[in-house]
Amino acid sequence: MNGATQNLIPPERLVRVTFLPEGRTVEFEFGALSWARHGRPMSILDVAENFGIDLDHACGGSCACTTCHVWIQVGAEGLSEAEENELDKLDTAADLQLNSRLGCQAVLTRPGNYVVEIPGWNRNYVSEGKPLSRAQKP
Repeated sequence: MNGATQNLIPPERLVRVTFLPEGRTVEFEFGALSWARHGRPMSILDVAENFGIDLDHACGGSCACTTCHVWIQVGAEGLSEAEENELDKLDTAADLQLNSRLGCQAVLTRPGNYVVEIPGWNRNYVSEGKPLSRAQKP
């Protein structure tokens, strides 16, 4: 078996997450992601941190703010249900939509395809020293 064959993820275990507006897609085997210690394990924030996707999280992913507010465009049915503490925080978030979730709390519960939009106004790269995404560069 060659190296390429060994690295194949069985289709029934494949997780594919696309982050917008950057359009970056990451893939990994369900259950094999190391917890990056930001947000709940296997949360949208955890995925972002594991793959170097800039998703602001001023509170460190402890559900104490709304800076990791995202819109789930595809795959909401594969995420954990929002708990009361997340819903309470979302009530204070800007531009709340029906598909709004906190990245630190929205946990992937099964393999599948997910599309997550990070609202442009919800990025705080300058204060955290993070680079601007391609979509924000002049």
